[in-house]
Amino acid sequence: MRRDRLRDRSPGKGIGLAAAVTVLAAAVLVAGVLVVLRGDDDDREMETAGARSTTTPPAAAALTTSTSTSDTQPATTAPPLPTTTTTGAAPTTTIPPAPTTAPSAPAPPPCASALDAIAQWPLRRRLAALVMVGVDPSGSGEARQVVDEHHVGGLFVRGATGLYTSGALQDLRAESPTGLMVSVDEEGGRVQSIEDLDGDVPSARDMAATMTPAEVTELARRRARVMAEHGITVDLAPVVDVSDQPDRTVIGDRSWSDDPQTVVAYAGAYADGLRLEGITPVLKHFPGHGSGSGDSHQGVTTTPSLDALRQRDLLPYDDLLPRLGTTTGVMLGHLDVPGLTEDGTPTSLSPATVRLLREEYGFGGVIMTDDLAAMGAITARFGVVEAAVRALDAGVDMVVLIDVDLDALLDEMEAAVGDGRLDSSAIDASVARTLALKGIDACTVRL
Repeated sequence: MRRDRLRDRSPGKGIGLAAAVTVLAAAVLVAGVLVVLRGDDDDREMETAGARSTTTPPAAAALTTSTSTSDTQPATTAPPLPTTTTTGAAPTTTIPPAPTTAPSAPAPPPCASALDAIAQWPLRRRLAALVMVGVDPSGSGEARQVVDEHHVGGLFVRGATGLYTSGALQDLRAESPTGLMVSVDEEGGRVQSIEDLDGDVPSARDMAATMTPAEVTELARRRARVMAEHGITVDLAPVVDVSDQPDRTVIGDRSWSDDPQTVVAYAGAYADGLRLEGITPVLKHFPGHGSGSGDSHQGVTTTPSLDALRQRDLLPYDDLLPRLGTTTGVMLGHLDVPGLTEDGTPTSLSPATVRLLREEYGFGGVIMTDDLAAMGAITARFGVVEAAVRALDAGVDMVVLIDVDLDALLDEMEAAVGDGRLDSSAIDASVARTLALKGIDACTVRL
């Protein structure tokens, strides 16, 4: 029966197949129309997006804007958007390659060390960095000349206030690529430099007798603020000589006390006040002038033996140097010390004295001389230029001269390096210490 039914319906089966073909063709036609319409919509959407792209949205702006704020930040660009194209009946999407980061400029070669950087300076520039010279305080002319022409490392100013108030000291410091120390003698009492700017203050001895260490720190802070406001960076104080000499003698009331621990308390308080306001203190006069036989301003001065100095005069350094470290300088006196200095050689020119300070006391900061140009303990035995060369040969970092022919001095210093009297590597090490005290990274110096 089933076969009969199939036979009976065979004419109808042919009609059904034709109808199915017709329906399928219609479906294909409709699908093609839809694809075309969809392609048209996509094209219109892309055109609309292109019109909108004239105003960059914030997120895209962040990508298309360079992110570089310094040489170390490479610029980046926005990744390209995918694109859609219609070919025939089916749309295709092309994915662009991932964005790349623009290569940054090659970094400059690293600075291996401060000494390597300093060794590239001209020799005369390195030597000048170790000279502190006195200048006329009434105006800026001489100060500008010695800095602009000779590039000295430091100025010593004392007397009239014209240079302080001119603004020139700040300008000279700002213009110097190697930094400039500007120093004064501001101890109080008989030895003051800014009394016209901030009034008189008592001597060290009077301060210790009438004030607490905390009050001395505050006084030093006030004084230091005045110094800083006028371009001064270094105070050649406090005196740490232990002395019971009468007030008006060479040290006398410049000493805080004849008791070493009192000296430690008050000299330390004064140094702390200076440092809190950015002024560098300098402890003086190593290894101790308080028991000297005379006045080194006038002539040769001899102290008790080194063993005796250890019992009193050197005790303040035992406490202060470890605490202050390289934030302070140390000034050498012009003293003949039995058991320490070489024959006929004062401490300021003595290799043994520098070794004592470096090796026994572990001091790694700047060592400077007292003035070499006008003190009898030096001028009675040496010429000014000779003394400066001897001091550097001994290992001193900075020579102080209130008056000197700078051309003659630097010529002789260069000659001393040339003939071996001065070691260029030692000169470089001294320059590095002075830069560190001034807060300058040798690797950033551009001459």
